[in-house]
Amino acid sequence: MNYRRIKEKIYKWIFTVLAFSSLFFLVGIMIVLFKEGTPIFKDVGFFKFLFGTRWYPTHEPPDFGILPLILGSIWVTAGAIIVCVPLGVGSALYLNEIAGFRQRQFLKPIIELLASIPSVVYGFFGMVIVTPFLQKTFNLPTGLTALNASLILGLMATPTVCTIAEDALSYVPRSFREASFAVGANRWQTLTRVVIPAAGSGISTAIILGMSRAIGETMTVLMVAGGAAVIPKTFLGPVRPMTAAIAAEMGEAPMGGDHYHALFAIALVLFLITFVFNIIAEIISRRFRIKLGLSG
Repeated sequence: MNYRRIKEKIYKWIFTVLAFSSLFFLVGIMIVLFKEGTPIFKDVGFFKFLFGTRWYPTHEPPDFGILPLILGSIWVTAGAIIVCVPLGVGSALYLNEIAGFRQRQFLKPIIELLASIPSVVYGFFGMVIVTPFLQKTFNLPTGLTALNASLILGLMATPTVCTIAEDALSYVPRSFREASFAVGANRWQTLTRVVIPAAGSGISTAIILGMSRAIGETMTVLMVAGGAAVIPKTFLGPVRPMTAAIAAEMGEAPMGGDHYHALFAIALVLFLITFVFNIIAEIISRRFRIKLGLSG
């Protein structure tokens, strides 16, 4: 009996350590980002760094304005959302509400398989297939544009949106649908006026997590976005998102220099943005679970 209790305590401590290790790593990442990123604010200034319109870190004198990088990330993320929300939510609605058992068993693993494809493969697909197509279609000097990055990121985020939205739809009680049919509503009316509103919080969570997936992607945007650190005015122009700037320039930045600290400051801004997105998604998801618990 004592041996069993000792064994249970050991397992308890092991799982406790594993559970708190993620928190430990999160705090460690935050400490490193703040330590290495904040020194640039002493030389450049916080607002000048965030809202400066010129990013030329190797120029003399250097310019460390990251507004073009922030707007580049916003543009490609917004474009990705335009692509992945209809595809992801539409696929989830079809899988949960319309598809038969065999279709669901066939389609759902294929959609989830898209999430396991390495980002460099998506980037290669964008360079080889999408880039020449956009260049020829819109008569552009280069097909490496914000539109290219948006399309590829939208495809990459679709499995995330679809999986989470489909789970949210599956948690809607069947009695909701039966009550809607009982009062004479057809399938489309039931879907749009009953099921989707009931799963609205879960679908919102899926969209926010899809945004986090898109804004944090590195390799794909580095390969297909064009790499121009300019304020975007159209989706048909090249951009340089924050993640691409970090990946492309970290190897060139002298350790301990202003360029080095500026890249860590960009990473800090990106970390805070994705952190806020995930907190919002968790709040919405928790409210969704509480709502379903009470309704059940």
